[in-house]
Amino acid sequence: MYYIRFYRIGTGAKMLGELIRSQRSALNIIQPKYQTPTHLHSVSAAITVRNLSKTFRLPAERRGTLRERLMKFGVRNERKAKRTLDDISFEIQQGEFFGIIGRNGSGKSTLLKILAGIYKPDKGSQFTIHGRIAPMLELGVGFDPELTGRENVYLSATILGLTRAEIDARYEEIVQFAEIENFMEVQVKHYSSGMSVRLAFAVAMQVDAPIMLLDEVLAVGDFVFQEKCFALFERYKKEGKTIILVTHSADSMKRFADRIMLIHESRIEMICAPQEILKKYIGK
Repeated sequence: MYYIRFYRIGTGAKMLGELIRSQRSALNIIQPKYQTPTHLHSVSAAITVRNLSKTFRLPAERRGTLRERLMKFGVRNERKAKRTLDDISFEIQQGEFFGIIGRNGSGKSTLLKILAGIYKPDKGSQFTIHGRIAPMLELGVGFDPELTGRENVYLSATILGLTRAEIDARYEEIVQFAEIENFMEVQVKHYSSGMSVRLAFAVAMQVDAPIMLLDEVLAVGDFVFQEKCFALFERYKKEGKTIILVTHSADSMKRFADRIMLIHESRIEMICAPQEILKKYIGK
């Protein structure tokens, strides 16, 4: 029997909670409060975003240790507003492979987390998602390091909504895709970061959803594993899935993307065909 152990206080529970929230969103049709009126989007749109912003309120100074907190006891720690996304609007068509690029900190991952239902956008933001989504964000975050690879497969797949019978039937496929056959009975705390991400990706790809949110899934892995991912992308495109990919890989964008959106300093700079936008992005 596989179960969740909340033996850690704080960070571990938060990380697992975030994984559960993001992965459970893959099991439902997203109908957020910030829904766009139907006359603003086309019938064939998979995702429509209008005037979306996200602001974080960050403390002016770090007080992480007990000593720092005692020294500043009674002194108010002012919070400063940091706008990560600033009034962005775009539309993604059904069956489109849509790439998102931009420098680190430009807001790419924040956008995917909003679409996945992890973050709430600022008041007045509007977006609609037509269909179920499978978010592959921060893969491996929810793995319990004290459990083995096998146990984490069953735990993670159960969170994703698969039944025990479905996991049993797909277990060998998951292991073979992750290429860690000899380490499934080893505790995940002994895995490299690449091994953890590969296993998490292999599990997450089992979700059957028409819309896929992928955040830097190619960042970890050797050439052979990346080619496996590329073959999977080809299959998804043939099946007519809508794919939103955040990556710094220009080659991947050229190979798969129908259109690319460039985000610069929290705002959309341009949306167009891969060749034109990559030339501008690389030249920045």
